[in-house]
Amino acid sequence: MSAADTRKLITRYYAAFNAQDVDGMLACLGAGFVHDVSQGESRKGKDKFAAFLAHMNSSYREVLSDIVVMTSVDGSRAAAEFKLKGKYLKTDPGLPKAKGQTYKLRVGTFFEVKRGKITRVTTHYNLKDWTQQVLGK
Repeated sequence: MSAADTRKLITRYYAAFNAQDVDGMLACLGAGFVHDVSQGESRKGKDKFAAFLAHMNSSYREVLSDIVVMTSVDGSRAAAEFKLKGKYLKTDPGLPKAKGQTYKLRVGTFFEVKRGKITRVTTHYNLKDWTQQVLGK
């Protein structure tokens, strides 16, 4: 897969994210998919990722902008940085109470791509910053 093809794949993945199109996101994923997050355990498999996305879509309304996608020459790896604007809709267990608070974050994500599909997504964001924003500090 070329770097240009990988860039298109990642762009399609994020377009589906912004549309809350879980099926569209899942269509971008390959066999053996793994989702790593900076705060939490890895999710292995599309089914666990689909359940995570359903939970996220019920608890948060998020939109990404200013997405910059960078790829390795061979297209096997990619990274993206973007701005995230969100609204906290439903209290997530272990987190502050949701009252419709809004928040903004900078997020970075790393991707592994095999056979034209995303096989790993590793997301990094500042949970402390998010918590302070929703607490109004």
